[in-house]
This record gives sequence, structure tokens and C-alpha cells, in this order.
Amino acid sequence: MNLKDHQKWLIDFYQQRHWYQYSPFIRLNFLTEETGELSRAIRAIEIGRDHPGEKQAGTSALRANLTEELADVLDQVLIISAKFGIDPETLLAQSEHKLQARFKDELKHRS
Repeated sequence: MNLKDHQKWLIDFYQQRHWYQYSPFIRLNFLTEETGELSRAIRAIEIGRDHPGEKQAGTSALRANLTEELADVLDQVLIISAKFGIDPETLLAQSEHKLQARFKDELKHRS
């Protein structure tokens, strides 16, 4: 599945659950929440969580949680981009264009 197909599937899924009607402003709050969960997943891998109420997770569980949280962040970005009519492929192209323009002199020296 590619980004466009996933975005279409996601929109359909969100519409069926009556989640799609939320504005981009509200979606930003959901993205912030998911980013916090991603932060917690990375912290657990990088420095651990010394919390007496939590059982220590194994490496595979930590990695599975990281993958899940990255996907949740991506889904929120795809929904927000759809709300503004921005194709996900445009996001990829914009990322490359911005970095290539910003670091063009550096990139020339590596070639």
C-alpha cells in the first residue's frame, strides 16, 4: 500500500466512525497527543521508564509500541493534509525540495 491509498482508506475509515468531521484545529490536538505517545515510546527505548507501576517491557514490545506510535502520528498528518487538500506525495516532494534547496552547497560537495 502506498501513502495515497492509505490516506484514502484512512479517510473512509474515519468517516465511517464519524471522526473525519473534526476540524484541522482539533486534529492538531490529536496529533499533539500522538506525538506525546511517540515521545514516551522513544523514551522507553532510549533511557527506560523507572516507574513502579509499570512492568518492564522487552525489546520486541518496545519496538512494536514505537512502530504503532509512529503510525498514529503519520495517520494524523495524513488526515490533516487531506483536510487541506494536500496530496501526500506533495508532502514527500516538499520535504526533499526544501532540504535540497537549504543544503544545496553541501550536497554539491558530496557528489
